[in-house]
Amino acid sequence: MPLLHVDDVVVRFGGVTAVNHANFEVEPGTVTGLIGPNGAGKTTCFNVITGLQAPTEGRVWLDDRDITRMPVHRRARHGIGRTFQRLEAFGSLTVEDNVRTALDIHDGIKGLLRAVDGSADLEIAALLERVGIAEYARDRADSIPTGVARLLELARALACDPRLLLLDEPSSGLDEAETEAFGSLLLELAQEGRTILMVEHDMDLVMNVCDTIHVLDFGSIIAQGTPAEVRADAAVQKAYLGYAPAPSSTEASV
Repeated sequence: MPLLHVDDVVVRFGGVTAVNHANFEVEPGTVTGLIGPNGAGKTTCFNVITGLQAPTEGRVWLDDRDITRMPVHRRARHGIGRTFQRLEAFGSLTVEDNVRTALDIHDGIKGLLRAVDGSADLEIAALLERVGIAEYARDRADSIPTGVARLLELARALACDPRLLLLDEPSSGLDEAETEAFGSLLLELAQEGRTILMVEHDMDLVMNVCDTIHVLDFGSIIAQGTPAEVRADAAVQKAYLGYAPAPSSTEASV
């Protein structure tokens, strides 16, 4: 049974259709890619899933629960976490206090006890270490490099212990070595049972870590499958390259 089902979702802004009857599923414990050219409707899909944008038509299911009209905070309580394409860190707070804020909100009253016994500090330090930015713990969030800020957003999302983690352009600003380490971390998170849906333009990263890929173009799903299947799909190549590949001599003779 899929953890997430986007069911025939349509989003219209006036006369513009941003998402056009999108249907796709995300299986638990997997890394799934949602890719497509700029303006394809990927972030709008994320906004529908997380409750920031109401669909014009269609439904969103988490497990077997219809969450289409569920408020954002309740979706978070049901285990949906997210990072944003546009960085949303609290700039005047330190890196560790950004994560502390998320942890305190998630823990509620229990967070007061954890603040007293020191367990919250240990968890924050562990999260920063895990995403590879422990050395920036005391730095203000508005002073750190873009790649580090991306990883801060991931640590902050993980502080809320999500079952479903939506990552919007998470490798933007990372260098090659950092991207490789980030990909390994995503695979570890999936192996631990977290489910990841990722919008990403780094195709090497997508092809290396995703179990399944869904491709959007002009708001519609034009292909879905394994990385190998998507890479070989003529419709996907046309959407990205602007033309379909010429048929092989064998195909031309059929």
